[in-house]
Amino acid sequence: MSATLPAPTLRDRLVLFLVPAVLLLLNLGGAPLFDVDEGAFSEATREMFERGDFLSTWLNGVPRFDKPILIYWLQAIPVGLFGVSEWAFRLPSALAAALWCAVIGNFAWRRFGRETAQLAALVAATSVGVFVIGRAATADALLNLLLALALTDAWRHLESGTRAPLRRMYLWIALGVLTKGPIALAIPAAVTLAYCVSRGQFKTWLRAVVDPLGWVILIAVAAPWYAAALMIHGQAFIDGFIMKHNVGRFSGPMEGHGGSLFYYPVIVPLLLLPWIAPLLRAVSAVRSDTADPLRRFLWIWFGFVLVFFSLSGTKLPHYALYGCSPLFLLVALHRERLKTVALGVLPAILALAFFAALPSLVQQLLANGRIADPYYVAQLSRAGEAAGFSYHLATLGALVAAVLIAVLWRTAAWRRLAAIAAIQGVLLATVVTPYVGDLLQGPVKRAALAARNMPEPGVQWNFFQPSFAVYRERQAPARAPLPGEIALTRADRIPADANIDVLYSEGGVRLVRQR
Repeated sequence: MSATLPAPTLRDRLVLFLVPAVLLLLNLGGAPLFDVDEGAFSEATREMFERGDFLSTWLNGVPRFDKPILIYWLQAIPVGLFGVSEWAFRLPSALAAALWCAVIGNFAWRRFGRETAQLAALVAATSVGVFVIGRAATADALLNLLLALALTDAWRHLESGTRAPLRRMYLWIALGVLTKGPIALAIPAAVTLAYCVSRGQFKTWLRAVVDPLGWVILIAVAAPWYAAALMIHGQAFIDGFIMKHNVGRFSGPMEGHGGSLFYYPVIVPLLLLPWIAPLLRAVSAVRSDTADPLRRFLWIWFGFVLVFFSLSGTKLPHYALYGCSPLFLLVALHRERLKTVALGVLPAILALAFFAALPSLVQQLLANGRIADPYYVAQLSRAGEAAGFSYHLATLGALVAAVLIAVLWRTAAWRRLAAIAAIQGVLLATVVTPYVGDLLQGPVKRAALAARNMPEPGVQWNFFQPSFAVYRERQAPARAPLPGEIALTRADRIPADANIDVLYSEGGVRLVRQR
C-alpha cells in the first residue's frame, strides 16, 4: 500500500511521542540501578567525568569494550547537567524509547491510518519489553530507535525510489554502529536483501547498498570514533570489542546466557505482554499478509531477527526486541481479529494478578526451599515486609479496575485491552519496579551511600555490583581488600578466617573493613 493517506500534523506527532513519554518517564528514578548492566553503563559514564576522558570508556579503572561510545555520550549530558542519579542515567533510554514508539506510529499513519498508527505506538509503549529496556540505563532502547528509523526509511526508499530516505537510512545505521556495533548494519542489510530477493528486486537492493553518498555519510559519522579507539587501545580494542563482544557473542554463550533454538519463540510473547492474544491473531494471518508488499516486509524484518538470534550462541531477552517494531504494527493492523474479550484480556489480568501476589509467592518459594542461593534467600527475606499496605492496595486496585474494564466497558476487545495495558504500565512504573528494585538492589545502594563519606579506598570482594561505585562516586575494583580498605561483599562469601569489621549489613550484602 502506498503512502497516500494524509500525513500526521505536528500536533499528531507530538501526541505519538508524548503518550509513550509519560509512561516511560513516570517515576524513572524510582528504583535503584539494576546490576550488572545498568550499574556498569552508569559507572563507565561517571568515570568519563572522573578521568576527563570522553573518547574511551572505563569501568573501575579498566578499559570497557562492551559497547561503542554513543550511549555514554548521551548519558553524560544529563549527568553533567543534573548530577549522578538514576533518573539522569536512564533519561536517554526513556527518551529514545518514546521516540521509538513515535517513529512506529508516524510510519503507520500514512500507510494504515490514524487509528492504527496511534494503537501501534501504544502497543509499543505498553509492552513489557519496551517498558523494561526503555527505563534501563543501557544501549538497547537507543539501538531499537535507530533500527526502527533505518528500516522505516529503507521502506520509504523501496516504495518511492527517492534517495533522501536512503541517505537517512545510512545516517541511522552509522549512529547505530556507534551505539552497539556491526549489528546495526547487519539487520537492515539482511532484512532489505531478503525482502528484495523475495520480490525479484535484487538489483534495487544492490543499487541501494552501493550508494556512494550513503557510504560517505556512514563512514564520516561512525569511523572517527572507531579510529580513535583503535589508536588509543590498539589490539586490545580489536580483541575486546570486535572478537569478544561481537564475534564471541554469536559463536558461543557469554556469561552463561545460552538457550535452545526455541528460546525466542517463547520470549517474544512475553516481551509483548499484555498484547499476547492479538499477537497470536496476527501470526495466524502471516500467509495472507505476505501478499501485501509492506506487510511482507514487516514479517521478514521480524523473521530475520528471530532466526538470526536463535542461531546465536548468546541469548538474551532484549535481543528479540530488535525484531519487535514490526510486530507492534502488525498487532495494531490485526486488532479487529481479536473477537473474544475474555481471551484477549486474560494475559493482562493474569499479569496484574501475578503482581498482586508477588510478595506472597516469593515468601512461599522461600518457605518451600525453592530458592537455594543463600544471597537471594537473604535479599528476598524482606519480601513481605517491604511490600507494605500501599503495595497491596495499589496492585489489588489495578487488578479490580482491569476486571471492571473487561466486564463493564462495552467496546471492542482491543480497546479494553489498551486501557488495561495502560494500567499495567503505570503500576509497573510506580509500584512493582520500585518494589523489586528495593528487594534486589536496595541493600547495595544503601551500603554504597553509607560508604560515601568514608575516606578509605573501596573494592568489590567476591561480588560484582558496579552500582556500588556509582552511588559511592568512587571507583571500586574487583579484588580482595588490603588492610584498611573497605569492601562490598556477600555475607555467604566472606572467608571464615577473615579479619574484618562489619560496617553495614542488610539482606545478603555486607560492607566491611579489612583490619
